[in-house]
Amino acid sequence: MHPAPPSIPQSAPELSERISRLTSSLVREILAAAQAPGMISFAGGLPSADAMPILHDSDTSHDWQSPVFQQYGQSEGEPLLRKHLADWLAESGLPVSAEQTLVLSGSQQGIDLAAKLFVDPGTPILCEAPTYLAALQAFQLFGANCIGLPLTDAGIDPALLAEMIETHKPHAIYLIPTFQNPSGHCYNATNRQAVAEVLDHYCLPLIEDEPYRELMYDDVDRTPICSLLERAPWIYLGSFSKTLWPGWRVGFLAASNDLFPHLLRLKQAGDLHTNRPGQIRVANWLASEDRNDDLVHLRNTYKHKRDAMNEALKNTFGHLADWESPTGGLFFWLQLRNPIDTRPLLKIALERGVAFMPGEAFYPASSTPKFGTMRLNFSHANAENMTKGLEILAGIVEDHA
Repeated sequence: MHPAPPSIPQSAPELSERISRLTSSLVREILAAAQAPGMISFAGGLPSADAMPILHDSDTSHDWQSPVFQQYGQSEGEPLLRKHLADWLAESGLPVSAEQTLVLSGSQQGIDLAAKLFVDPGTPILCEAPTYLAALQAFQLFGANCIGLPLTDAGIDPALLAEMIETHKPHAIYLIPTFQNPSGHCYNATNRQAVAEVLDHYCLPLIEDEPYRELMYDDVDRTPICSLLERAPWIYLGSFSKTLWPGWRVGFLAASNDLFPHLLRLKQAGDLHTNRPGQIRVANWLASEDRNDDLVHLRNTYKHKRDAMNEALKNTFGHLADWESPTGGLFFWLQLRNPIDTRPLLKIALERGVAFMPGEAFYPASSTPKFGTMRLNFSHANAENMTKGLEILAGIVEDHA
């Protein structure tokens, strides 16, 4: 019988210093909880299957003999999709060449690439307050000091923007000017032009994130701020996860010529290429005669859901909170009249079968969160569950007011 080998002390692996800044995503954690049977979820920006277009298989993206399945693709993206992306962006008011477009595995990858491009430990980055939670997660992972600018209905204050640039010397600014997540605000035309002029004056790079652009229910200005810039470098992010099927994970960016080569190399370093069958499906949809009809159906479906939630909110939260009916996007942003911290309410709500997003989580660490804020998604729940869930949530707020 052989003697047992001597025990070797176990030591923790040596991890990179950035792992200490790695936070879990509250949205993803709540979405996991929201999958429980019977859960009514107002938490994530989940598209409704009723709104998604019916796509036909009249292309090669399902042909197993096609190189789309059998071979690696280009890191930049399928040439057909890049061509149609350039046309799509030109229709949106941002004229670019196909060579300025980069296909992504969802627009979240574009935020990651931008963080790698601009951020070192301690780098100041400007953003809205509140802002997209996963963007904060990405920027802060690489050590960014995210500095928030308060949002108004018109957008950020251009004068305050100039002051913050002078004071903090940021390396870039991250904005969601169209149907902002989480607030739902949409910058007006005057504000977009004023922000562009400030960025041009300081030549500050803009990261403009537009995943909700096509989800428009009222007539508002949606001119990309990037299209108004004359000197400042820029990155424009978009996604098809909200207009087509999110499981494909097809997003894109366009960028000014001085930034694009760096972004391409960053993608090559972490991701050989985005899934090719999904790219072909998106390209064919962009070129199809059904595209505009699909967008009309999408907008009509979500507008109906938005109006239904607005009415349900009046009946449940009318005495508890203030809000504006969003002109687009997927979210209502509530300000409770009694500004309590809504984060402790989340556990109670989940136990009672309702998921929501506490608004305090959307503020950068350098900003004081606005207490008593809640983000509620209106695209996922049906009308019956919408009313039931809001009644439960309003009861929880009343109990803790």
